[in-house]
Amino acid sequence: MSVYSMTGYATVQSSTAQSALETESSPDANSRLGVEIRSVNSRFLDLAFRLPDELRQAEPALRELLTGQLKRGKVEVRVSLESTSASNLRAPSSATLQRLGSLEDSIKSWLPQAAALSVADVLRLATNEDKKPHDHSPELLKLAKKTLTELMAAREREGARLADMLLDRTGQLRALAKLAVPMVPKLVEQQKARFLERWKEAMALSESATLPEIAQDRALTEATAFAIRIDVAEEITRLSSHLDEIDRLLADGGELGKRLDFLIQELHREANTLGSKSASLELTRISVDMKVLIEQIREQVQNIE
Repeated sequence: MSVYSMTGYATVQSSTAQSALETESSPDANSRLGVEIRSVNSRFLDLAFRLPDELRQAEPALRELLTGQLKRGKVEVRVSLESTSASNLRAPSSATLQRLGSLEDSIKSWLPQAAALSVADVLRLATNEDKKPHDHSPELLKLAKKTLTELMAAREREGARLADMLLDRTGQLRALAKLAVPMVPKLVEQQKARFLERWKEAMALSESATLPEIAQDRALTEATAFAIRIDVAEEITRLSSHLDEIDRLLADGGELGKRLDFLIQELHREANTLGSKSASLELTRISVDMKVLIEQIREQVQNIE
């Protein structure tokens, strides 16, 4: 499966043309329908619809369509409907004009001061009277499916880019861990030598004198305690295990954003522990570099579905 980003954008427009009979009876039969879908990251799936009033009835079907493919993200769906007819002005039918005249006479009999209908009023009322609404729902759903397909393709392309970036960062973390492993034994040997030297100075022994066995044992004990205190083998092992799991999830794809979030927290914990055990400037720098890389991973994981 692919890795999908929660960030994406797609828009599709289509002209809907009806028959001559439908066009004659419905001035908006020839129209341009547009669907725009944009999405950004979110912890859950959050859908928002911006639909014209005449298409409100299609919202449940659109919601079902989107929830069937999208799992997370803040998604906004905008639908536009524009008439492409040369003119919406049509000659009112005789029946319509007769009905408007009758209504006007009836109103004036009760309200003599009422203003007479203007030509603009007649055209507007006659257009609404003659208009037979056209159901655009089938065209809308068909166009929404196409737009959703393009959105998923955009999210997949962005997801592939994010996956490549994450794999690059996990590779850098492994390289830093590899640098840290041989530093600990070297530090232990250096500390052991320091302990022995301090014991020599404390006992005011010359370089030719033989260090008492008890002093050597004490130095070895101190060196062993120091080695245990700065040992980061477990942290490096766990960190490598987490990195392997991240690589596996990226290879498998699918809905993995929340699992990656958990693994990033574990990586932060191991890097912090490594830094707290640091007994040299080099190890401290490695810990800091790891934290920088992990933070870069965390920022990008927020965009993965």
